Amino acid sequence: MGKVRVIDHPYAQAVLTKLRDKRTGQVDFRKGLVRLGRIIGLEIIKEFDIKRVKVETPIGVAEGVEIPDLRNVVVVTVLRAAIPLTEGLIKIFPLARQGIISARRVEERGMGKDYTFEIEINYVNLPKIKPKDNVIITDPMLATGSTMVAVINEVLKAGKAKRYFIASVVATPIGISRVLNTFKDIDIKIYTVAIDKELNDEGYIVPGLGDAGDRAFGG
Repeated sequence: MGKVRVIDHPYAQAVLTKLRDKRTGQVDFRKGLVRLGRIIGLEIIKEFDIKRVKVETPIGVAEGVEIPDLRNVVVVTVLRAAIPLTEGLIKIFPLARQGIISARRVEERGMGKDYTFEIEINYVNLPKIKPKDNVIITDPMLATGSTMVAVINEVLKAGKAKRYFIASVVATPIGISRVLNTFKDIDIKIYTVAIDKELNDEGYIVPGLGDAGDRAFGG
């Protein structure tokens, strides 16, 4: 999939393994998400254009690069599980404007036959998005794709960006396909550390991480 990047760096995979382990406690789980946020940020930045520059060192002149688009980043956090992931991303994109969307599956109404959930949006606070912006949406689990589709629709109301990135830890083929097929007319790329092929009858990723929000902040 040309629009999907799986981060197979050994360190990222080692952190993911620690997150998958049910013995990993709340604090270490949050720290792991922060670390993966930094790694994903470093991978995303490879997509940005660079500008060749020269600088004077104390001894001479050196050639180097600038990344102008670091000033044109919006990070949107899907509450609550994505908070640590965003914390890591902001280490890489310190100038980013930030937005928050609170969204939840209406699980009490059940999952549709095509792995869809009704999504309830409880809170939206987004900066104005400009045509030159790079929008990064953070959510550790891209499972059925229902939540992400609802979130992207809210983000699009704030303005049309140059391109969009999804920063996730574990995704599924169903979630990836739903997002990419729903938004064929925008430039969107999905970054994840793993693609797990299965969803259980409740729409959770198998083997996945469990409930990332509960594991990071307590059930």
